Formats: sequence, C-alpha cells, structure tokens
Amino acid sequence: MEVKGKKVLVFGSGISGIGAVRLLEKQEAEVILYDGNEKLDKDKIRRQLEVNTELQIITGAFPEELLKEIDLTILSPGVPTDLPVIFKMHEKGIPVIGEVELAYEYGKGDILAITGTNGKTTTTTLLGQIMKKFRPGDVFVVGNIGNPYTVAAGHMTESSVAVAEMSSFQLESIKSFRPNVSAILNYTPDHLNRHHTMEAYISAKENIARNQTEEDYCILNYEEEIMREFGRNLKCQVLYFSSRRKLERGIYLDGDVIIYKNPEEIAVCNISELQILGIHNYENVMAAVIMAAVYGVPMELIRNAIREFKGVEHRIEFVTEKCGVAYYNDSKGTNPDAAIKGIQAMNRPTILLGGGYDKDSEYTEWIRSFDGKVKKLILMGATREKIAADAEKCGFHDYIYADTFDEAVYLATELSAPGDAVLLSPACASWGMFPNYEVRGEKFKEIVNSL
Repeated sequence: MEVKGKKVLVFGSGISGIGAVRLLEKQEAEVILYDGNEKLDKDKIRRQLEVNTELQIITGAFPEELLKEIDLTILSPGVPTDLPVIFKMHEKGIPVIGEVELAYEYGKGDILAITGTNGKTTTTTLLGQIMKKFRPGDVFVVGNIGNPYTVAAGHMTESSVAVAEMSSFQLESIKSFRPNVSAILNYTPDHLNRHHTMEAYISAKENIARNQTEEDYCILNYEEEIMREFGRNLKCQVLYFSSRRKLERGIYLDGDVIIYKNPEEIAVCNISELQILGIHNYENVMAAVIMAAVYGVPMELIRNAIREFKGVEHRIEFVTEKCGVAYYNDSKGTNPDAAIKGIQAMNRPTILLGGGYDKDSEYTEWIRSFDGKVKKLILMGATREKIAADAEKCGFHDYIYADTFDEAVYLATELSAPGDAVLLSPACASWGMFPNYEVRGEKFKEIVNSL
C-alpha cells in the first residue's frame, strides 16, 4: 500500500486515530483527521499528535465534498462500519480499512494475535510476558489492550514480534491482516448494539484467521462447537485447547495438570503453581502456552513465565480487606459472561455492584449464576431497571438502586459484614458514567482505599 502524496482521511480521533495519523505522516501522506464530535478541542488533539501542527482537523457533521478529494479512509475501531457516509465511500470506490490493516502494512516482524469475547487481555498480557522472556527488547504488546498497533508499527524490525489483542471492531475492517499464530478464545453475546446479530459478531472475530495459510497456526476452543466447524474449513494448522476433555492433539486440563500434546505429551504445570484462579483463567493460560509453543518458545521458559504471572488489573483484582470485608475490582467484567466468571471466583457471601451502559445484553444467565452467593445486588447506570426486571424473572429480589457510583460503593460497605466480599463486576460497559472500565476500576479502588 503506497500512501505517499495521497490524501488519506483518518476517521476518529481516539488513541488509534492519533496513532494512524502519526504513522501516515511518517509515510508522507496528506492526512485529514475527522471526528463527528463537534465539542472536541482541536488544539488538544494537535498536542497529542506531536507531528504536523498544520494538519487539517474536522469535527462535527461530515463535509461530503471531502468524498471528491480523499484516496483512502482509515477507520478507528470505535467507528461503526455501517454509517451512511461509509456506504457512500464504498459507492465512490474509496478504499476503507481499519487502523489494524494500516499497521499491518507498515509494521515488520511476526504477529501473534488473540481475540474472543472474554479473556483477551489476560491471555495477551501473559503471552506478551512469555515472548519478552524469549525475545527481550523486541516484543510489542499492542491492539485493544491500550497500545495502538499503529504506534508500535513504526518501531518494528524483521525480528520483532507483535502480541496483539484484537477486538471485533478492529477485525471487521481488515483486508490482508495475517498473523503467524492466531487464537479465538470464546464467543458470548457482546457488542450486539454495534454488530446487530450474533452471526455478524462471530464473523468479525473469525476474520483473525481468514488470511492464514498452511504455514500458520490458529488456536481454537474445542468446547465451542461453532469453532470446531470453523476450524475444519481453515487453510492453516488448527490446534485446540480444552478445560473439559483430553485431546488427541492440542492442550488440555487433565485433573489439575495442564497437558500439551503435539504430538509428544508434555506436562506443562499443575494449576496449583499458578497465581491466577478459575477455569476461565486456566483456559487463558492454555491458549497462551500453546501459542508460544507452536511459535518455538522452549517449554521451560514458558513454565517460568506462567508461574510468575499475577493476572491483570481490573480483572477479579483483590484490592484490600477492611473490617473483615474483602474488596475485589472486576471492572473489566463489561458483559454478563465476563461477570459470571467474577461471581464464580468468589468464596464469600458477596455484595455485588452491577449496571452501566446498555449493550443490548440479557442478564438472566448472570443472575442465575449467583447461586446463593450474592447477599445484595446494588444496581446503577442506564441498565439498572433492565437488570432488575431480569432479576425478578429469575426470582432474585435482593437488589437496590444507587444513583451514583460513589453511592453504590458506600452502600456496599454499609451492607457488608465481616467475612463478606464486595465485588465490582458490573456486567456492563462503563460508558455514560466513565470513559472506560479502567477509570471505573481506579475510582472503585480509590474509594475503597479511602474508607
């Protein structure tokens, strides 16, 4: 892809858009940055760019006369692909790609890419730590994890390895992106307000492996029937992980021992050696282990890395214990399935904080997973009435409303007793109350530590 001298529109001014602008500027493209939010501070955006301060920045309504000028559009992940203006671009023959595709065109080295509804960040972080032990100083952990691939691409060499967390938003607009090793961890309903159907959501995730060839590997969850069907139709080499059964080839949990079999059978470790808990985390470990193993990382190095791994912030993170009450930050539980994992990890009577932005999720399975553990559910945000209605359907009546996040945390403290746990695991995104789940988690920890 040659962009030198071409007029390129970057659609979206978040961190991915900023990264795309920087990369395009280095390639001597004529860049226009557009964002539909007319309230954005253009001077603040320019300071973030740290490049051409004369760059044209447009906010608010899209000026359709631009369609006569631009040669290429780069979509940030947060921009829906079904906007009317995007359809007009397609009609006029203007190529539209995502920032992942742009980074792939100009980045060098190998790519290990991970997607799935839940567990992406944990698996990506762990695999990144394994690879940094194997290839010190030349590993880039990028993507949906908060470090834009476009920013790292300009620093990569032929010997570099990018460990990339890929969201469905990032994957739905790729064209030629081809990782050396890919993994799809799981599928549960999420982001249906964006993708509209579960089929479209899954299709976006599956793009991670569509361009892979016989030289590449795709790692799939054997317990998802739809993945087994998908795996049968891939050109690349497919291996599976399973927490429920032994596999002829792949990686699986046999009692308390993780076994890697390809074709030689190797005992990786006993789960008692790990510092993270829960079947979902053992699956994340297995995915990271097998991805590293097929890439050629020695097993002893992998063992050392997974034994040292302490998990990720905001994912069933122990905060502190005060007056006999343990506080856990699971702000990354942004959908019901992720939040179910949070509840399952609790071994105390629990005061649960839930609610937030509505992603068209259903909450009945989450509520049924309470299994007698939840003493009180404190609901907040746009979804609180919807969750309450689902709770009533399930026969769960021990819920109350909070008008603010702070009030919810203080209510949880008042309602708790020594021996209890207070768990922030909202089953919803943070938007509307916080810019992202990290800020929500940090606020929770700040309040708890100040009690």
